[in-house]
Amino acid sequence: MKSRLSSLFLVLFASVSLFACIDEDSTYQSILLRDIEAIDAYIAENPIDAVQEFHDDDAGFHIFWESVSNSGDTAQYLDTLKTDYIGMLLTNKVFDTSIDSVAIANDIYNSNRNYVPIQFLQGNNSLIYGFQLGVSMMAEGDVATVIMPSAFAYGTGGSNDGSVPSNSPIIFKIDFVELKKATQ
Repeated sequence: MKSRLSSLFLVLFASVSLFACIDEDSTYQSILLRDIEAIDAYIAENPIDAVQEFHDDDAGFHIFWESVSNSGDTAQYLDTLKTDYIGMLLTNKVFDTSIDSVAIANDIYNSNRNYVPIQFLQGNNSLIYGFQLGVSMMAEGDVATVIMPSAFAYGTGGSNDGSVPSNSPIIFKIDFVELKKATQ
């Protein structure tokens, strides 16, 4: 009997200790809620003129179209896309771009890099999820601003180069330049 009580106490103690170590402020849900609050505040302080909008308020994901091409040419899995982009934090600090004049103006120019539209295969996970999701909702020729929570971007680790801190919602201004359909 004493052995059972000891075992039960040990299991109870281990459970309490385990749950006491979990920081409520670093759970996925709490990070998402903070991101959504920050995104909503950004949008309120920085209204975006849009001809079309998409909002998933539960996920904190927003797209504001500056222009809609009406081409109807949307990307499917493994289509090749070219996009120009500007990546920013919610402070409007540019952390990455495919446009040399934007890189120069924001003091992030790298002479070892080619500033041309980025080319990628849709859905092959070579880019952050939120970027590919945003482009998947655009058509060739569209220009849009995509705002996403950190879980859709660089998550808890931040970017490898440190330009995007951990748990940072981000913005991409995307110009969907070209679409080449995958061969069937």
